[in-house]
Amino acid sequence: MCGIAGFCNRMGNWRRDIGIMKERMAHRGPDAQGTWADETDGVVLGHRRLSILDLSEGGAQPMVSHSGRYVIAYNGEIYNYREVAKKLSEEKKATAFRGGSDTEVLLEALEAYGIRKGISLCKGMFAFALYDRRDKELWLLRDRVGEKPLYYGFVGDSFVFASEVGCIAALPGFHNPINRDVLDIYMVHGYIPAPHSIYEGIYKLEPGKLLKTRAPFREFTEETWWSMAETARRGQAHPFRAGRREASEELERLLKHAVAGQMVADVPLGAFLSAGIDSSTVVSLMQAQSGRKVRTFTIGMEEQNFDEAQIAAQIAGRLGTEHTQLYISEKDAKEVIPLLPHMFGEPFGDASQIPTFLVSRMAREHVTVSLSGDGGDELFGGYSTYGSVANAWERMRRIPYGIRTGVSRLLTRGPLAKSEGNVIRGMLLSAKTPEDLYGLSDLAEPFLGKLTAVPGKAECVFSEYKSGFLPGTVNNLMLMDLLMYHPDDILAKVDRTAMAVSLESRVPMLDRDVVEFAWTLPVSMKQENGVGKQVLRDVLYRYVPKELMGQPKKGFGIPLAKWLKEPGLADWAADLLEESKIRREGYFDPAAVKRLWEDYTGRGIWRKQIWFLLQFESWLAQRKDM
Repeated sequence: MCGIAGFCNRMGNWRRDIGIMKERMAHRGPDAQGTWADETDGVVLGHRRLSILDLSEGGAQPMVSHSGRYVIAYNGEIYNYREVAKKLSEEKKATAFRGGSDTEVLLEALEAYGIRKGISLCKGMFAFALYDRRDKELWLLRDRVGEKPLYYGFVGDSFVFASEVGCIAALPGFHNPINRDVLDIYMVHGYIPAPHSIYEGIYKLEPGKLLKTRAPFREFTEETWWSMAETARRGQAHPFRAGRREASEELERLLKHAVAGQMVADVPLGAFLSAGIDSSTVVSLMQAQSGRKVRTFTIGMEEQNFDEAQIAAQIAGRLGTEHTQLYISEKDAKEVIPLLPHMFGEPFGDASQIPTFLVSRMAREHVTVSLSGDGGDELFGGYSTYGSVANAWERMRRIPYGIRTGVSRLLTRGPLAKSEGNVIRGMLLSAKTPEDLYGLSDLAEPFLGKLTAVPGKAECVFSEYKSGFLPGTVNNLMLMDLLMYHPDDILAKVDRTAMAVSLESRVPMLDRDVVEFAWTLPVSMKQENGVGKQVLRDVLYRYVPKELMGQPKKGFGIPLAKWLKEPGLADWAADLLEESKIRREGYFDPAAVKRLWEDYTGRGIWRKQIWFLLQFESWLAQRKDM
C-alpha cells in the first residue's frame, strides 16, 4: 500500500512540485519515497512506500522494467503475483526477477502481455501510473471495484494525477474553482461520486477504467477494462445450477482462497471484527488457516444502542483470536473531527469515518495490515432496504402511473403539501421504476432541493442507471450500490482513514472470483423472509454458532445527534453554520441552512444533511487556511 503522484508538462520547478505532492501524502508511505523524471519528455512520477512485500530496495518505486521501456508508480497489492510470476517464467516472458515484490511482477506482466491482458491476469487492489518511454504514452489504471483511489486532471496546462486530491490541490498555482455542480449530489448522498471531485477540472478515475494520454499530454481517452455491470449481467445469464448447500460450499472455498492470498505479508497482520456476518466470516476463515492466533480489533460505544463490542468479544473468544477492543467517547470524536478535512481532501459526510479511523489507529499500534469484511452487504443482499424497496414497488406498480402522478402533485404542491410527511410520500409516488424509487428514498426530504444556492448539473449512477438492467429489483439495487455507494463511500472511507495512520486495509469479499461467483447466485440464496446474506451465513455458521450471531446489527455509527448538542461540538457546529457566513460564501441557501439547524436545535429533528454541511464547511475553512 502506497501513494502515487505525478505530472506532465510541468518541468519549471518539477523537483519542488513533486516533493510537495509526496509530502502531502507521507502518511500513505512512511517507509520510503522515490521520484523518476524524464525532463525531455516532460514526465515526472513520484511514490511514497508503505513496505508490505519485499521490504528490501528490490521493491522500491518508481520502478523501471527490465527492458527499460516502462516505468511504474503503483499503489496496491497483487495477491496472485506468485502465480503470475510462474506463468511469466514458464512462458519465458521473464527470465529472472531482481526481487520478490508484486510490483516487479505486475510491471513485467504488463510489458509481456500488453496493458489490457496483463492487468486481467492480476487479482488485487491497485491504482497505478505507467509510462511508456518508447511511445510517449502515460497510462492510469484503477482496480476492478475501486479499492484504491486515483485522481487526475489539469492544473493550468499540466496533466496531473495523485492518490489523494489534496496532493493536487497543494501544487503551487492550483486555482481550480470548487465544482458547484456536485453540491446537490453531495448533499443527497454525503460523498462526491466518481468521476466527479470537489474541484472543476479534477476527476476520479472510475473502477475498472484505464486512461491514456500521450505527448504533448493535452488530451486523454478512457476505456473500461473490467465492468461490474457486465460481470453482473454475465453472472445472471449463467446462474449457479446446484442448491444452496452446494453454493455455500463453493463460496467457502472461494473465500478461503481469497483470505489465504490476502494474508500474505512480510509485516504483522490482523483484522477488524464487529458483531456482523461479514467480518466474522473473514476472521473465521483467517483463524482456520492460521498457525497462530489472529489479531482482531473492535471498538465499542458507551451508548448501548451503538455498541457491538461485547458480542464481538464473544465471537473472538469462540474463534480463539487475540482480541483488542477500545471504547470511544465524545472526547475521542471531538479530537478526530478537525483531522477529517485533511484526511479526505474533499467533503465527505459518512459519520462512520470517525469510528473507522479510531479502530484503524488502534490496529496500527499492533499490525501493518488489517483485513475487513466490507462488500458482503452489497454482494449478498445484506441491506434491509433492498427488500423493502422491492416490496413497496410491488404495491405501487399496481396503481396506474397517471393516478400516482396526480396524487403526487396533490401531496407535493397542493394544500396537503403543508405536511412534510405528505410531501415525502408524494415524492416517492412519482417514481417510475424500482430503481427510481431507490434513488428517491435518499431524496425524500422536502427542503433538499433548496439547500444549494445554485442547482447542480452533475449526474451520477443513481440518476443514470438503466432500469431493469438485471432481472429482479434486488439485483439492480445491489448493482447500483456496487457501482457508486460502495466504491465512493465505503471503500473511500476505509482507504482514507486507514492510510491516515499508515495501515493497509484488505477486503477479501471483493476478490474477483468471489464477486463473479456472487453474481451467479439467485436472490433466493441471498435474501429469505427479509433477512439477507443467507448463503454467507451458511458459511459462517460452520465456525460460529448461529445463536451468537442472532443479535440485531447496529452498524458502525456514532450518536452524532446527541453529541452535537454537547458543549464544544455544539458551539463548533453553530459557528460553521452561522447565517451571515453561509450567505457570504454563497454555496448554500442561508435560509434553508438556518431552518435545517433550527429544526435540530429547537425541535429535535435530526437530518444527516447537518453532518454533510458541517463536513463541507469544515473542509472549506481548512482549505482557506492551507
